[in-house]
Amino acid sequence: MKNTIIRTISGICFLGVMLGGFLIHPYAFAALHVLIIAGMLAEFFHMSMGKRYPLQRILAILFGCGLFLSFFAFLGYKMPKHFLALNGIPILAILISTLYLKDKEDLRDLAFVFMGLLYIVPSVITAIALVFKTEDGNFSGMLLLAFFCIIWCSDVGAYVFGHLFGQNGKKLFPSVSPKKSWAGFWGGLVLAVGAGIALHYAGLFKFSLIHSIVISVIMNIAGVYGDLFESVWKRKFGFKDSGNVIPGHGGLLDRFDSALFAIPTGLAYLLLFGLL
Repeated sequence: MKNTIIRTISGICFLGVMLGGFLIHPYAFAALHVLIIAGMLAEFFHMSMGKRYPLQRILAILFGCGLFLSFFAFLGYKMPKHFLALNGIPILAILISTLYLKDKEDLRDLAFVFMGLLYIVPSVITAIALVFKTEDGNFSGMLLLAFFCIIWCSDVGAYVFGHLFGQNGKKLFPSVSPKKSWAGFWGGLVLAVGAGIALHYAGLFKFSLIHSIVISVIMNIAGVYGDLFESVWKRKFGFKDSGNVIPGHGGLLDRFDSALFAIPTGLAYLLLFGLL
């Protein structure tokens, strides 16, 4: 009961912070996502490298946050594109810094620095394209919020149906995540599609009902793969949670693993069919 109360309170606080970042102001959106990038990168590096290579990890986090902010300024405030080239400086600094490492025996572990950047940063940057309208550049976080509603409903459906019907049923991907079941998958899919239909009739999805349903389905599937992908890394390095920044829920990477795959997939669908 105590754990349930903690999860509920922290979940409400987390939701409030997310809504504030989506709806208050573009700067709040940028600040929230910089914190998310920095937190997720720090968690991934902690899982994969422990306390090794502190300088390279700091430079990578600076690069990830700087890349997000530069695209934010470029897409939202028409910053001259040649300033984007400045993002190469931290990467160059990471590469040069390896020459000065005293112990080069485990140099291959530095590949986790670039794996973390590739895994996390481009996916978060795609959110920028969802909040700035291409025709006038005005900021609106409603479409991004709608995407997260699908992701959250999918997570809730998977959790509820998995606990009710999946304990002794067929597992979804037992070699990666023994607790995830097909019952949970179908429960998540049903709630995700229900959310997509509701978002269409509420006017947050300003495209046809068919598109709303299809985008809900593909985002649900992509989100499941995102969850499983993070589970692979946690299983490899022996972690139950990526962190403990959200009491009762784990780390930021635990909260956004589905979104890292689902949001770029949803954006790609919108662009492919000219809906954005």
